Amino acid sequence: MVGDRIREIRSQKNLTINELAQLSQISKSYISSIERGLQKNPSIKVLQKLAETLNVPLESIISIDTVDIPLDEDWIETLEEAIHNGLTREEFNHLLSFLHHLRMKKIEE
Repeated sequence: MVGDRIREIRSQKNLTINELAQLSQISKSYISSIERGLQKNPSIKVLQKLAETLNVPLESIISIDTVDIPLDEDWIETLEEAIHNGLTREEFNHLLSFLHHLRMKKIEE
């Protein structure tokens, strides 16, 4: 889980949630909700800010939990470029649904 990973890295860096909040300019309550698993889908921008503050690559925070495969640098660059160009999480989820639909249709044929 993303929150567990953030808590683990934060603890390794000997930072409190308060310190991480001040350094990252992300609210203490939001970081706490991520770490406790209440906020399950923080934005990539928030995760990137936390990764930069913790001085770790974004891929060390984000992984595909069910498969446990970290995102490689090419995927991260592509995702960052899409976000920079205005791709929203909602648009990304629509794209994933559309791709899933196309794959299912292909299987049926």
